[in-house]
Amino acid sequence: MNTVTGSENETANELQWYAVLSRSRHEKAAAAALTNMGIATFLPLVSEMHHWSDRRKLVEVPLFPGYVFVQIPNSAEAQLQVLKTSGVAQFVGNGQGAVPIPDREIATVHEVLEQKVDCSPYPFIQLGRRVRIRGGALDGVEGILIERDSPSKLVISIELIQRSLAVSVYNVDVEPVGSYPNTVDTNSKTAEWQMGLPTSRLWPLEP
Repeated sequence: MNTVTGSENETANELQWYAVLSRSRHEKAAAAALTNMGIATFLPLVSEMHHWSDRRKLVEVPLFPGYVFVQIPNSAEAQLQVLKTSGVAQFVGNGQGAVPIPDREIATVHEVLEQKVDCSPYPFIQLGRRVRIRGGALDGVEGILIERDSPSKLVISIELIQRSLAVSVYNVDVEPVGSYPNTVDTNSKTAEWQMGLPTSRLWPLEP
């Protein structure tokens, strides 16, 4: 369910992406129920090899366990429809309500999964030097470049839920995003990084 599915009755500029918490181990069931209701839904999945005593099997598991993303209008009616869906527990947000996720964050995760590149969950990184890949299958994808590992990793985050994934990058050209004037060489080891873990923000469903 890495593709975005759902109703096309709303125009794109009327819709926003939100994160919802699913009930324990109900991500796939919640995503299926939301899709069946005509709600655009995104559940990022990755493949893992699971081992049993008599066999091994490649299983698709949620990239961000416990979370499903929905694209809906910013209205109480639309949010209530989501909350009434089987398997959904609550929206992610703050004291004022559900908080939308920038389209580019969802689009970047979707693009990485569509390209089937080597990626995996990674500790959430709040600060660091942002770069943009130039060339190859991930041309235009932005993230934080980590050069302490070999190979280098591009860390892509959904800031609202404080979850990240890392993509291994090999001999690719990247350019800084923002005020950095020069192209960054992925073979260089001179960059310095800052990391942080802010407090989580969850909007519980009222009883």
